[in-house]
Amino acid sequence: MGRAIGIGGIFFKFKDEKAMITWYKEALGLNPNDYGVLFSFNGNSDPRAYLQLGVFPETSDYFGMESQRAMINFRVEGIESLLVHLQTIGTVICDDIETYEYGKFVHILDPEGNRIELWEPVDSSFDKENIQEMR
Repeated sequence: MGRAIGIGGIFFKFKDEKAMITWYKEALGLNPNDYGVLFSFNGNSDPRAYLQLGVFPETSDYFGMESQRAMINFRVEGIESLLVHLQTIGTVICDDIETYEYGKFVHILDPEGNRIELWEPVDSSFDKENIQEMR
């Protein structure tokens, strides 16, 4: 059966997401990418040691409910079998699995209606060359 294996990202809505990216770069020395800021834990180059701080416009509907200001992204393995399990226990599945070069994504709701993103990564997309391109 599939399962969560870590946190892939934490996403926030901001009134001015571009200004927040700049602030994170200038204030904390984080390197921005197209989705916000990607950083590694303790300089570890293992793809599983990266976390995405995602910045979204305040008007984004990516989190589902307008009132939801943050969303967590869990790294998972076996996303298809995990969805089967989640369905059998009555979890709301918000959309179909979407596949990109860096992994598969799907959204679910927790029992209180908070939208959660599940991501089965393609870790090779985070090799040294690709990480350099993101910076």
